[in-house]
Amino acid sequence: MSLVTRRAALSTLALGAGGLVAGCDRLNESPAFRKILFAGEEMNLGFQRALTDRDALAREYAPEDRSPTMRPNGTRDPATARYNAHRAAGFATWRIAVDGLVHRPMSFSIPHLRSLPARAQITRHDCVEGWSAIAKWTGTPLRHLLDVTGLKDGARFIVFQCADYFGSNRYYETIDLIDAFHPQTILAWGLNDRPLPVENGAPVRLRVERHLGYKHAKYVERIQVIDDLARVGLGRGGFWEDHHDYDWYAGI
Repeated sequence: MSLVTRRAALSTLALGAGGLVAGCDRLNESPAFRKILFAGEEMNLGFQRALTDRDALAREYAPEDRSPTMRPNGTRDPATARYNAHRAAGFATWRIAVDGLVHRPMSFSIPHLRSLPARAQITRHDCVEGWSAIAKWTGTPLRHLLDVTGLKDGARFIVFQCADYFGSNRYYETIDLIDAFHPQTILAWGLNDRPLPVENGAPVRLRVERHLGYKHAKYVERIQVIDDLARVGLGRGGFWEDHHDYDWYAGI
C-alpha cells in the first residue's frame, strides 16, 4: 500500500503560487475536502485488507541484528505527578483497565500481565520521521486480555488511553480487531531482556508490528473496546490523526 498521506497530498497541492497555497489552506479547512481525503484512506484500507493475509507476520530478526539502542519515539517521560508516583513505586500500583464493549471488565496489574502467556519477538520499529531500529520486545499478546474479558456484539475498535500528554491533550490510539488479534500484537513490558525503560513506554506499551511507530502507544493505562471511532477524540482514531492529519491506517 502507498504510504502517501493526507499531509503529503496537501503539501503537494501547496507547491504552487501564493494564491494556490492560500487556496490549499482553505481546502485543508474545508470539511467537505477533508472528508474526501479520509474517504480515500478508507478505500486504501479496504484494498489492503483484501490483499493481505490478516495473520501475515512482520519480519522477525536474529539477536545479532538488534540495533545498539532502541531510539525512543514520542514522549520520553510523562513526568506528571501521578506517573512519577507510579514510577517511584516501581509501577507496583499500575493498573490497566479493560472496559467498554466487554462482558467482564477487568483491571490488570503488571505482575498479572507477566503471569499470562508471553511472546518475545525481534522486530523493526519504523518511525514516520524516517528512522528505524531493531529490538527484542517481550509482552502479553493483546488477544489474551480480549479473550478473558470477552467482546460484546458490535465491538470494532480498541482504544489505548495513555499516561502521557502533548500539551493539554492526552495521548490515545486505536486499532481494529484484525490488528488486535494479530499474533504479534502485544502489550510489551520488556525490551532487550530487561524491563521496559521509561523513555520507551514503561511500564507497558503497545507493539503492533505491521504499523508505523506512532500507532505503538506508550504508557498504556486503559484499553477500551468501542463500536465507532467517533467515540474517541475528534473521531479520526488517534492523537496524531486528530490533530496533525496522520493516516489512521499506518500499515507497512
